[in-house]
Amino acid sequence: MALAIIMSLYVSIGALAAVGSMYLTHRSVPARFEAAVYGVFLIPIAAFYLAFASHFGDEAAWNLETVAVVGFAVLGCLGTRLPVVLVVGYVLHGAWDVLHEIHAHVGSDVFLGRQSTQIPLAYGAFCATYDWAMAVYFLYRRGAWVAAWASRVRQ
Repeated sequence: MALAIIMSLYVSIGALAAVGSMYLTHRSVPARFEAAVYGVFLIPIAAFYLAFASHFGDEAAWNLETVAVVGFAVLGCLGTRLPVVLVVGYVLHGAWDVLHEIHAHVGSDVFLGRQSTQIPLAYGAFCATYDWAMAVYFLYRRGAWVAAWASRVRQ
């Protein structure tokens, strides 16, 4: 019961963080740069797993987590100009978060045949909620982003 309450709190916090991000960037960042902000932001949120590997002393997890961070960095960089790649990057990162959360509760640190890092309790639930809410927002905003870049090119 306590775990369910903690998870629901973290899901709520993830949703609120997403709404705050959406509001702030929509109001503060021109449409043609908004995707770039979120593309670059995917890199440090993916790199949190390297911080967790260091914090928890999971030396064997560095290889898997580094490959994942590099993959998400590539998706983030491509997503700065291709909104559909940004959507895919955030959806996949949310799935990565859920995999870590499931493995944390199952008591296994191994998935994909490799050692993964530990994460703080309910971090995966928080981050997956944030990532997936942002992916929905990106789908909503992609038309405005493409139009902003198209109008810039025509000038």
